[in-house]
Amino acid sequence: MSATTVSPCQDNTDVQVFPAMMQMITGYWVSGCIYTAAKLGVADLLENGPLGIEELSRQLSAHPDSLYRLLRALSGVGVFKELEGKRFEQTQFSNALRTSAPGSIRSVAIMMGEEHYKVWGHLLQSVKTGDRAFEAVYGMPVFEYFQKNPESSEIFNGAMTSFASNMHSAVVGAYDFSGFKKIVDVGGGHGRLLSVILEHAPTLSAVLFDLPHVVQGAAIPERLQSRFELAGGDFFQAVYAGGDAYILSTVIHDWDDEHALKILKNIHAAMPENGTLLVVENVVEGDNQPGLGKLLDINMLLMTEGGRERSSEEYKALYRAAGFELTRIIPTPSGVSILEGRKR
Repeated sequence: MSATTVSPCQDNTDVQVFPAMMQMITGYWVSGCIYTAAKLGVADLLENGPLGIEELSRQLSAHPDSLYRLLRALSGVGVFKELEGKRFEQTQFSNALRTSAPGSIRSVAIMMGEEHYKVWGHLLQSVKTGDRAFEAVYGMPVFEYFQKNPESSEIFNGAMTSFASNMHSAVVGAYDFSGFKKIVDVGGGHGRLLSVILEHAPTLSAVLFDLPHVVQGAAIPERLQSRFELAGGDFFQAVYAGGDAYILSTVIHDWDDEHALKILKNIHAAMPENGTLLVVENVVEGDNQPGLGKLLDINMLLMTEGGRERSSEEYKALYRAAGFELTRIIPTPSGVSILEGRKR
């Protein structure tokens, strides 16, 4: 061995690197355990206080020793807490897995442990070919799959609601909507974001624009309905005209640049001069900093045809091509940012 060669066992840095790398490499072990506990509904049973492993296994129809080992492992990472006598109680993290918890993340854990887990096993092929893995695994595009599988669709919709409930409060906390007269939510689903916005801007009126069958399922609080209008249509064809502000929340990342540009150009054509465009998305940069958006971007690679998370420069170019000027990017505590643009 030469004088410049250092054995891994001789270098303290390497000793520290090994466990750190092992924690990352085995990360899917933890997510698999969380998925299993979520699917079983363990957190729901602990809502009213600690329970022993025998009672838990009886109510869950699970093997007692195997369930104990699962919950012991999760207690080691802060999900659940083990007490004397193989009893377990809730923590702030396991509480978020309760079905009825505000902002429950149970559907997210289940969704990530089922379709997403299988698709992520094909990441190598997607990186080599650029093709989405979802269709290779399930034989059809992701949204077609959910249309044909009601149980999976229900889990997916629950997961999206969970994401949205955490994001929407952050958006209204970071941006003042009170200066607008009428805001149009393009691809706004059932109107949850608009409902939160209207609660914070009492003089604002709103238009929910999405596919006709989607807006028919809108769940608008009765106290806000007088300020709401529903409009069905296809944003690749045209969008509702007449709003002075247009918002798209986690819509653009579903599409490649060609389709994203088509949506933005249709909004540009529908809005008046000096209209405001607000896009709510993750903004990812090559800054070597951790961020959920960077991993979400890989998920988009696997799950969608051309969908991606974009950098600030990519959004600036997209806005410019659609006839907008990107005026500012406003981060929010939820991880997404509000990209404000003006019609040129």
